[in-house]
Amino acid sequence: MHIRHLFTASVAAALLCGCSPTYNWRDYASPDGAYRILFPAKPSTHTRSIDLGGIRVEMTMTAAEVEGNTFAVGTAVAPDAAMAQATLPAMRQALLRNIGATPEAPAPEPGKPLAVDATGKGNGGPVRLVGRFVAKGARVYQVIVVGKPNAMPPEQTEQFLSSFAPQ
Repeated sequence: MHIRHLFTASVAAALLCGCSPTYNWRDYASPDGAYRILFPAKPSTHTRSIDLGGIRVEMTMTAAEVEGNTFAVGTAVAPDAAMAQATLPAMRQALLRNIGATPEAPAPEPGKPLAVDATGKGNGGPVRLVGRFVAKGARVYQVIVVGKPNAMPPEQTEQFLSSFAPQ
């Protein structure tokens, strides 16, 4: 009888561990109301001053990490809508430079996101960068996923990117 209870307890523990989701999706609204998105884990937020194509801005980056993949949204406000649109290629280029990759897409069409899907090198070896860069009014957004090329689940990457909604 004792072995039967031990076996039952072991099976129950294994089932509970199997039900624990790696991706714990949660709806996130930026504190300033600039966007909504689904993050795969609880995100943290940091702000720092950066240069976007000659324009100094405060960029707020909100990110979560799951299984070595980073899901992040960066936001900044340019002086006006035209400058916001003009900063998108600089945002993309800065990220590509960080991983030692070269641009593979043309400049964005007004009102459409600028996309990126590139492979380069990071601290731990090869990395893949997938993302979209968007301007809405004077605000610019970068929505990216960075991770090891063979460890970025396409479904989760697409769910994150497609859930982004600027307000």
